[in-house]
Amino acid sequence: MMFKRLYQTVLEWAEHPKAVKYLFGLSFAEASFFPIPPDVMLAPMCLVQPARSMRLATVTTVASVAGGVFGYLIGYLAFDFIEPAIQSIGYTHKFELVKEWFDEWGFWAILIAGFSPVPYKVFTISAGVLNMFLVPFVLASILGRGARFFLVAYLISLGGDDLRVNLGKNIEKIGWIVSLLVIIGIVVYKMT
Repeated sequence: MMFKRLYQTVLEWAEHPKAVKYLFGLSFAEASFFPIPPDVMLAPMCLVQPARSMRLATVTTVASVAGGVFGYLIGYLAFDFIEPAIQSIGYTHKFELVKEWFDEWGFWAILIAGFSPVPYKVFTISAGVLNMFLVPFVLASILGRGARFFLVAYLISLGGDDLRVNLGKNIEKIGWIVSLLVIIGIVVYKMT
């Protein structure tokens, strides 16, 4: 019953009186330096409060874009200071790849990164290092992050109480299947 207990804990956290503030903080931090995406908090909050899903998506988007601007400033003002940290967490290759994408795609690279599961913080810091114009950066961030978070909120809110009940009934199976898929993915990745 490991996953059932974890599921109940996450739902309790989602109902916490300060959950929206925590969601804001997580969304801000993830866009500039923290590794955990806000979706892990947004989704259960939308599941618990489907009527507030669009408001929660707005909070997440605003905080993420603000965090993105902070990441941009980190890259613009302090890259020499944080470069060793990027190397130590193994993001050097990702950073170099992002620089190539910027050279080729610019605005579109930020928009796609904002929507995709690619670490957004790498793009925000890179945008600052490469001195991307701030207005297109912010616009691409709003569009990309907004599309992602509003889609998550909308899809979760569609399920409502039925989704919450069905997840509760099947969470053990889902948890073990996802765990197995992650292990298989890691093994395949290591073998290639």
